[in-house]
Amino acid sequence: MDVLITGGAGTIGTAITDHLAGEGHEFTSLDVRAHPDDGVESVVADATDEAVVREHVAEADAVVHLARVHMDDGGPDDRAIAWSDEHLENLRLHATTYEAAVDADLDTFVYASSNHAVGMYEVEAAPDIYHGSDFEVDHTVQPRPDSMYGVEKVYGEGLGRLAAETSALSVYALRICAVRDSEYDHPYGDAQRGVDQGRFEPASAAYDEQVARMHCMWQSRRDVAHLVERCLADDSVDFDVFYGVSDNSDRWFDIDHARDVLGYAPRDSADEWDAPPS
Repeated sequence: MDVLITGGAGTIGTAITDHLAGEGHEFTSLDVRAHPDDGVESVVADATDEAVVREHVAEADAVVHLARVHMDDGGPDDRAIAWSDEHLENLRLHATTYEAAVDADLDTFVYASSNHAVGMYEVEAAPDIYHGSDFEVDHTVQPRPDSMYGVEKVYGEGLGRLAAETSALSVYALRICAVRDSEYDHPYGDAQRGVDQGRFEPASAAYDEQVARMHCMWQSRRDVAHLVERCLADDSVDFDVFYGVSDNSDRWFDIDHARDVLGYAPRDSADEWDAPPS
């Protein structure tokens, strides 16, 4: 299968190609940066260029859509309702990518949504939720975005549902939790990164809270690649929502739906870690 990954040179795109390249798929990365793997076809271009997107979508069998324009404001920790040119660019980018997939009669579209599409559930329950809870968020809950970033992800899910219900495109909206670059691909990753950036000290309260949260939220790079692979292999879904998280016992996001529908079988769990890698 020929798979176009928009934003393919980033954290999730490289996780996908690191673990799935050579497994029956040929990947093309469309990104403003060259893909670091010479074995992946790399198109260095801006995904906001509709003509470029249409050209490469038309050559693919499936799209994994990760690309977005960075917003200086409106990120996951910003509760303000505020318009920006970057927000507009993202809405346009998502719409034109879906439109290109429908026009090309593609079968499969994997959309990188986010846990922030339902992030207010966490905001409301934190920090107690990081220390074990019976609380669960599944694919049937109402969207509760926690930021303009989260609003953008809800918009992308809505586009996907419209595309799936008005065309033959199958859309998989993945509410991805916490996938990190290889250096920080473990449940202590955010805490260690905070130390490396000088934001807090090891064994501080801030460090400990990051560890507790990541023990709930972590999805390993190989698990996110596996989840995408299960979407690419599936032929049963029109539109559906799945959570991207490893098999962490303290998670509050449901993965049984992904197990049942897609055969998602995460290989990693934060429970296996009681210290950062040495």
